[in-house]
Amino acid sequence: MAAHFIQANTNGRLHSALEASVSPVNRGFLYGDAVYEVWRTYEGVIFAWDGHWRRLLASAEALFMSVPFSEAKILAEVRRTVAAYRQAVPAAGDLYIRLQITRGEGSIGLDVALAESPGFVILIQPCPLLPAAHLENGLRLSIARTLRRNPVEALSPGWKTGNYLNNILCLREARLRGADEVLILNLAGEITEAAVSNLAFVRDGEVLTPPVGAGILAGITRSCLLESVAPAAGVPVREVALRPEELPTMSECFLLSTTKDLVPVGSIDDVGFRTGAGTLTRKLKDEFARHAQAYVQAHPELKLW
Repeated sequence: MAAHFIQANTNGRLHSALEASVSPVNRGFLYGDAVYEVWRTYEGVIFAWDGHWRRLLASAEALFMSVPFSEAKILAEVRRTVAAYRQAVPAAGDLYIRLQITRGEGSIGLDVALAESPGFVILIQPCPLLPAAHLENGLRLSIARTLRRNPVEALSPGWKTGNYLNNILCLREARLRGADEVLILNLAGEITEAAVSNLAFVRDGEVLTPPVGAGILAGITRSCLLESVAPAAGVPVREVALRPEELPTMSECFLLSTTKDLVPVGSIDDVGFRTGAGTLTRKLKDEFARHAQAYVQAHPELKLW
């Protein structure tokens, strides 16, 4: 089956993503020396543009990487790239938008002083849809047993960088056991997150989610849950360190991600959770949809088509 079309924009040049556009000595390619963000659209409006942009700059600052492109410049390039995508795929629905900024090209070597100037790549493709079976029955997760989350003191998971080997290898292990996703523990044996999503649980009517200090990305959807969605739904929510021994005490579990908002989890290894209609997860997912719709109405300046 042929892959769907992906529109690319490399430093302002529009092209198919199948066309090579990055130098072999690009530091993002050689060393993962890059930062990135992913947005999605709702009804053609880029959701949470500001929050993602601020996090991109924070990740770049943590890597001592300059970002010479203004927010206005990148937003204009996103508009150009989306317009090109929709010309190639006229019936496109909502979209996935990925921006990566690398430290650039230069002589081979780890010293950042060898880099010449940063560059960017924008990728546009369809926003993934949550299958009906996953909405009703949830995903199957498995705890990574051979690897742990890289610690904050080494390479902080709070930086959204081009280095994803920790996530990739943990996910590979879970998939080999037939799971859809992985649950990664930190060096202290505490629950952190999935490969590309934050995690939350329901216990006694309260939502619990690991704190950023456990070694997780400060997810934008997670922030929406903590600051807006759960309070609007009248659901108490708390950040707390959690351990895998506590999983049997949880009634529900869900993932949080930009592209799929709240995704129910049906099981983690041999521990099952409630899913479907009538769950707190479904209530919060519905509230998130209202939150996204309100954002769309409040930000016509971010409408791409």
